[in-house]
Amino acid sequence: MALVKYGGGIIQMSGSIAGNTFARNRSGNYVRARTKPVNPNTDRQQTVRANMGTVAHRWTNILTQAQRDGWNEYAAEVEVTNRLGETIKLSGFNHYCRSNSAILLAGFALVDTAPGIFTLPDTDPTITCIYDDAAQDIEIAFDDTMDWLDEDNAGLLVYQGKPQSAGIAFFDGPWRFVDSVDGDSATAPTTPSTEPSEFVITAGQLAYTQFRILRADGRLSEFFRAPAVAVITV
Repeated sequence: MALVKYGGGIIQMSGSIAGNTFARNRSGNYVRARTKPVNPNTDRQQTVRANMGTVAHRWTNILTQAQRDGWNEYAAEVEVTNRLGETIKLSGFNHYCRSNSAILLAGFALVDTAPGIFTLPDTDPTITCIYDDAAQDIEIAFDDTMDWLDEDNAGLLVYQGKPQSAGIAFFDGPWRFVDSVDGDSATAPTTPSTEPSEFVITAGQLAYTQFRILRADGRLSEFFRAPAVAVITV
């Protein structure tokens, strides 16, 4: 599906229409011929699809009407940002699926009751990463004063992009889920946290990482990124 922004004509588009794909990078808007991606039906893809099927089924068949009403109320108050950078509102169903598909990916317990706080979690603007090709891992330094660290069933969800050559200065996915740094009400995680790289990394490559913060009440932040870094040998 393409998103189109109208002004004096069309001033911005994102997505695909017919045989064209519209997007934007640091140089501005561009259009290219649409290509159909290969669907290898990997284990990861099957997991994501199964998770979406599970939460969609629960919305229709498991949640009470009062629970659905709660998510609709949450959705009416909470704004998110779309691919055009515009502020929009999702449906209660969208928020329930958005949160709980991430919850399943992280391995936490599903949250059927809507959050009572009508905001998205704060992101962490301090976050940085070091990629080490000798150990094939990612060292993630985060703000250890944030509230999610002291909550069970909360965490920092880590996503890694495929490393690029040093000449590639723009990357917008795809992203692969790595793991979550889990909050703990008894013993909070400490910074930095080290996670294994999902891709083989080589010194000199550019590495890209993005994150979401998940709170115990089911609130899920928008994606945010660490600065792109060169892979090094530690």
